[in-house]
Amino acid sequence: WHASLCGYILKKNSPSCGMAGVRIRREGSEPPERSGAGLYAAQLMANFPMLPVEEEDRLADPALRENFVRRVYVLRRWREALAAGISARVLTDFHARHKLILMSHDQNDYRALGRLAAGTGDLAGRAEAYIQGAMTTLKKRATRGNHVNVLQHIQGYLKRELAREDKAELVEVIARYRNGEVPLSVPITLLKHHFRRAPDPFIARSWYLDPDPGELALMNG
Repeated sequence: WHASLCGYILKKNSPSCGMAGVRIRREGSEPPERSGAGLYAAQLMANFPMLPVEEEDRLADPALRENFVRRVYVLRRWREALAAGISARVLTDFHARHKLILMSHDQNDYRALGRLAAGTGDLAGRAEAYIQGAMTTLKKRATRGNHVNVLQHIQGYLKRELAREDKAELVEVIARYRNGEVPLSVPITLLKHHFRRAPDPFIARSWYLDPDPGELALMNG
């Protein structure tokens, strides 16, 4: 049943379920060293390296919580895609819908994953390499600078749709996010407002503006 999991929350300092810093008594070592993972946790992470794993207390950190939940939902969507049957089209579509999320985490990785998704040859091997690479990329924290690049990229889809004052407002809101004056949810909300009035097929299918359930309020930090 572990293979069907999309995420796992572990118990800090538990001899079995601690993710790191667990007291380990090594031969000839006094006192025990806080230098390892719990027995169960270590085996879990070794057997399922793609599985999003986090300790319960660390989820109080908004950035870590957002990163964990984001990975959980990406892996869930991947499992759903596999259940429907993997094909070259499914792989390229999955990447297309997640490319903006990946871009916000690492732009070089995003480009490499795009080449992998669009490649030829062993499909099963490419699909496995793709999701392993994607989940590794998503472990990296999305940066404010990368988010600004993504927001400006999305803004380009509205350049012929917005009045001058709306464009100016959007530019200002993105700048305020860049400067740390407002959370990511503010430019995201404004962009969603404009795309409701002027829908775009690519943006409508992208998961970037709605990556996880809104009630979690993960972009408010």
